[in-house]
Amino acid sequence: MTGAVTSYIDTAQIVLYLFFFFFAALIFYIRREDRREGFPLESDTDGKLLDHGLFYVPPPKTFTLHDGKTVQAPDAARTDTRDVPGAPVGVWPGAPIEPDAPMTLGVGPGSYAERADVPDTMWDGKAKIVPLRVAGAFHIVGEDPDPIGMDMVGADGVVGGRVIDAWVDQAEAMLRYFEVSVGEGEEAKNVLVPATFCDVQRGTGRIVVEAIMGGQFGGVPVTKKADQVTFLEEEKIVAYFGGGTLYADPSRSEPLL
Repeated sequence: MTGAVTSYIDTAQIVLYLFFFFFAALIFYIRREDRREGFPLESDTDGKLLDHGLFYVPPPKTFTLHDGKTVQAPDAARTDTRDVPGAPVGVWPGAPIEPDAPMTLGVGPGSYAERADVPDTMWDGKAKIVPLRVAGAFHIVGEDPDPIGMDMVGADGVVGGRVIDAWVDQAEAMLRYFEVSVGEGEEAKNVLVPATFCDVQRGTGRIVVEAIMGGQFGGVPVTKKADQVTFLEEEKIVAYFGGGTLYADPSRSEPLL
C-alpha cells in the first residue's frame, strides 16, 4: 500500500502525530510566554511568592525598548511591594479588601499598576497625549460642542469645576482627557478627567461624570507637568474615577437587597 511504513502505521499517521506534538508544544510555549508579566503570583493569605514549579514561569528574557533601555521579564525585583491599604473582609483566598480611604489608595476598582513615570511618546520622541494648546494640528470640529468653558458636574449635580482645555492623543487622533480648573485661591489647581467617564450634554453647557461627586474633583491626582501626563499618572487618574464608581458614595458599596 502506498505510504505504508508497517502494516499498522502509514505516513499520514506519522504526519498527524507530528502535528499533535507540534501543536501541544506550541500551546505550552505560548502559555509560558504570556506569564512574563504579572508573575510569579503571591499568596492571598501570607503574601509570599507561590512556587509554580520549573515549567510554569519562563526564564528571564531581556527586551530592548525603543529608547535603548533594557528590561527583563519576568523580574522578581519588580515585584509590587506596596502595603495593602486595607484589610480583607474574610480569611479565605480572594476575599475582597475593605480599604481605609477608598478613593485614593488604589484598591478594588481603584487599583492601578506602578507603570513607568514617563510620558507615552510618538516615533519622534514627542509626548503623545497633550492639550490642544500644544497640539496645534488638532481642534474641535464645528459639528461638536466646544467643551472649553463647560461646567464639570458630579453625580450629585454639584459643579466641581470648569473645563479649560481638552487633551488629545496625537497618534490615535482622539480625545483622552478634559482639563478642569477646580478650587479657588491657594487651593486652585487643574486636573484631568478621562473623557470615557464623561457625558457631554449638548445644549446645556454641562459635562456630567457619574463616577464621582462634585466635591471630589479636587481629589483627582495632578500631573507634575502642565502639558504632559505620564503612564503612572494616567494609572492613578483613571483609578481615582474607577474607585469612585463604587466608593464615591457609601450607598454604592452596600447591598442592593
